[in-house]
Amino acid sequence: MKPFRTRLFTLLQFVAAAVTSAALLLPLSAEAAVAKKLGAKAKKPAATHVVERKKRVVAKAAPSRRGVAVATKGRKQDRIDVKLAKAEFRGSKRLGSGRKNASTQIASARKPERSTRATRARVQKNDIRLVAHRSPAHVMRMLEEPRLSNGERLGLRAAEDPLALNSSVALVVDQQTNEVLFSKNDSAVLPIASLTKLMTGLVITDANLSMDEPLTITQDDVDTFKNSRSRLAVGSTLTRGELMHLALMSSENRAAHALGRTYPGGLDSFVRLMNSKARELGMRDTRYVEPTGLSSLNQSSARDLATLVSAAYQSPILRSLSTSPSHQLELGHRVLEFKNSNRLIRNPDWEIGLQKTGYISEAGRCLVMQAKVAGRQLIMVFLDSAGKLSRAQDAERVRRWVEAQPYPQAAVRPQG
Repeated sequence: MKPFRTRLFTLLQFVAAAVTSAALLLPLSAEAAVAKKLGAKAKKPAATHVVERKKRVVAKAAPSRRGVAVATKGRKQDRIDVKLAKAEFRGSKRLGSGRKNASTQIASARKPERSTRATRARVQKNDIRLVAHRSPAHVMRMLEEPRLSNGERLGLRAAEDPLALNSSVALVVDQQTNEVLFSKNDSAVLPIASLTKLMTGLVITDANLSMDEPLTITQDDVDTFKNSRSRLAVGSTLTRGELMHLALMSSENRAAHALGRTYPGGLDSFVRLMNSKARELGMRDTRYVEPTGLSSLNQSSARDLATLVSAAYQSPILRSLSTSPSHQLELGHRVLEFKNSNRLIRNPDWEIGLQKTGYISEAGRCLVMQAKVAGRQLIMVFLDSAGKLSRAQDAERVRRWVEAQPYPQAAVRPQG
């Protein structure tokens, strides 16, 4: 029995030793397995994880459209002040909605006041970049201060009248009797803007040129006076009749310039004919330098313009084209709709036989019309009016005033 007991005791010792070794090795193998699963991340200090997590949170809070500067270089800036960065982000302005290429940046500074100044400086720089993306003409319109009209500089807007008109100059004449019903500064010579196009159309009509002849818009027709926009792209081909229609109805500048440029003898010859026609009609205060009216050197008086309206009214084509409410034009694969620049054309209370509007900053809002009011054929001239609706409002005041007067009425010529 003794050998058996000895062997059993030896076996029990061996089993105990094996169990003890397994218990000691188990923590080491578990730690190795965890380390293998975490890889390199397990080796980084916990503080580094916290800093990176804060970076991701702040970067996510600041979208690419918000611009603040990143300052994380150097030993002194290893720790990011998240609260300060968020405060700067909330105080920063939104720069350029829709700009996809703006970088996501976070500002970190020791003193909030300095950081705010830096942010404002960056805002101004980004605003300048946004302006730089616009066209030079648009930038000039943005930076240019409001300009006074010639009538305002001359003090004509200070003149009072019984109807309290917005226009510095006004004239109402009975077309059949030449009786002056209303007058205000009618002898003042001022820029007339696109009222010029009425003489452009009259010269073209007198020349009896073919209205079906195709004409092409070129770079020479692009506005260099005011850098105004146009829906007629360079290279567009239209008939002379279509150009006349757009020039008189919707005051299309490139159309009017193309009419003068393609006139037999060229643009200079056309302008000479415009001035010659003015002298022929007795328009002594009138001068033209180009066919669109964009130049402020195109000038006239209310008396001369009333004469021009009376002469243009004799042309059926000028009456028809200037009073057309709208016109659709096919240019390649596009269909463009042009509308009349005179809102009164679409008013059923008005019976207008001929009209033309005009505007540049030196001339203010201008309007000439031939209209039937209270059974009388009247010619109305309004120059240097302030505000988009002011010239139409003046016409409404005159119409109501004429309708309220007994017929026939005496001429009224207020001083001013």
